[in-house]
Formats: sequence, C-alpha cells, structure tokens
Amino acid sequence: MYYANVSQQLPHASRVIEVTGNGKVMATPNYVQIQIEVQTRGKNVQEAQQENAIIMNRVIQSLLALHIPRENIQTAFYTISPVYDYEDGKQIFKGYEVTNAITVKVTDTSQIGEIIDTAVENGANRISSIQFNIGNVDAYYQQALSLALQNAQMKAKTIAETMHLPLQPQPIEIVEELEKAPVLYRSMAMVDSKISTPIEQGQIAINATVRVKFQY
Repeated sequence: MYYANVSQQLPHASRVIEVTGNGKVMATPNYVQIQIEVQTRGKNVQEAQQENAIIMNRVIQSLLALHIPRENIQTAFYTISPVYDYEDGKQIFKGYEVTNAITVKVTDTSQIGEIIDTAVENGANRISSIQFNIGNVDAYYQQALSLALQNAQMKAKTIAETMHLPLQPQPIEIVEELEKAPVLYRSMAMVDSKISTPIEQGQIAINATVRVKFQY
C-alpha cells in the first residue's frame, strides 16, 4: 500500500532520509484447522474406495460425538492413484490407493489433542497439517503498523540528531510493505493412539513494515 503527501512538492535541492520501520505484535491463535487423512489400498478401485468410505465415516462420526459442528468438517481432497512396485527393473501393478482428506475447524484449541487421538483411534492414518489462525488478525496488524511507523520515526530522528541535520517531522512519503496473513503450522504423520497427543499452540507474530521518507 502506498501513501503519499501530494500537497508537498520536493524542492529541487531537497535532501531526504529514507528509513525502514518494523513493528511486531504477538497474538494467541483462537482457532485451528486440522487436516485428517484416511489412506487405503486395494487390488481394485472399488475395494480401496469401500474400505476408505467405511473408515472415514467412522472418523467423522467420532468427531461429531466430540461436539464438532458438522459445518466445521469439510472435504479437503479425494484422490485415487494406481500403485506400482519395481522388481528387477520392471514396473509391476499392485493395485490402487485412495486418499480422503478432511479439514476440521476447531474453535476450542484445548480439544486439539483429543481430536487427533480420536481420529486416529477410529482409523485415520495421517494428520497432514495443523494450522493455527487468528480470526481478528486485522486488529493486531493495525497495532503492528502503528509500531512500525513509530519505529521509522525514531530511526529518522536518531539519524538526524547524530548527524546534526534539521529533520522535518512530517514524512513526505510512506510505503507500506504488505505481507501474507500470518499462520502457524504443525505437521505430523502417524500418531501413537496409546499416548495422549500434546499440541502446543504457541503464539503467532503479526509483522508490519513501512518505508518512510523524511525531508531535512
């Protein structure tokens, strides 16, 4: 995003200080998305599909029993792929692999471990991602942006005072460097269902960066 003070025109012999300001705010995620997969193999497509459907239905029912709203459970992807093995340099057809992945949105982050354990106990064999998110990220970003502007102003002031320059306090140009929305990921494969799965959500850093020009 670009902000320019169009009312101020730089004099021909103007001198400019350009600084970069950074701001960071830490926030606790308030919801998480877990991608749960069921992978099955069979000698033919129907066999692999049927087994997969039985297991995935069992997984979904177990999640509903944990009071996860049905609208918070969505299919992420569904694939059918041939499986080959190699013996003596020759490709040998072994059957088909079916993968059904669902994304589960969880607003009570204390349930994460229980949800993973329950899914695995009911047949899920891969947890491909755990994605922590912040629903009101814009409010945190505005705080980070304010800190970035203050940081830029402080840098310019330090430079001017050190070099004995007559700094003009009003910036003549501000350029906001946009970043992608912050997301915290966790990944894991098979989970030992005999052990309660500990998941620490941690915090997410929301960063803002600006480039600011001051005249002196």
